[in-house]
Amino acid sequence: MEIGYLNIFVSNLARAIDFYTRVFEMELIDSEPQFGYARLRAAKISIALAETDDAALYGRHTGVGLVVADLDVAYETLSARGATFDTPPTRQPWGGRLALVADQDQNLFYLDQGEGHNE
Repeated sequence: MEIGYLNIFVSNLARAIDFYTRVFEMELIDSEPQFGYARLRAAKISIALAETDDAALYGRHTGVGLVVADLDVAYETLSARGATFDTPPTRQPWGGRLALVADQDQNLFYLDQGEGHNE
């Protein structure tokens, strides 16, 4: 079994397509505006389960991690493209570094430069 897709819920499809293709440089596969749906492609995908006792995090975080080779370069590049960050690049307890980047609807994504995550 493999992951076929993940849905990210947005308030405006055209605006979201612009953001994801321009800021995150994802490829638009197809768009069906009459159904409020579009598919985009990213290079790789993996899924992670993250347990937390903080109920305030549920429904705000997408749980999607975007892995980059150089977090500082990605932070500067995405910021220049208009992305906003909830958390700047920060060293994590497991040794990796990550930032939280938001889309136009404030859906949060992990921008991750972590050991073992680039495989």
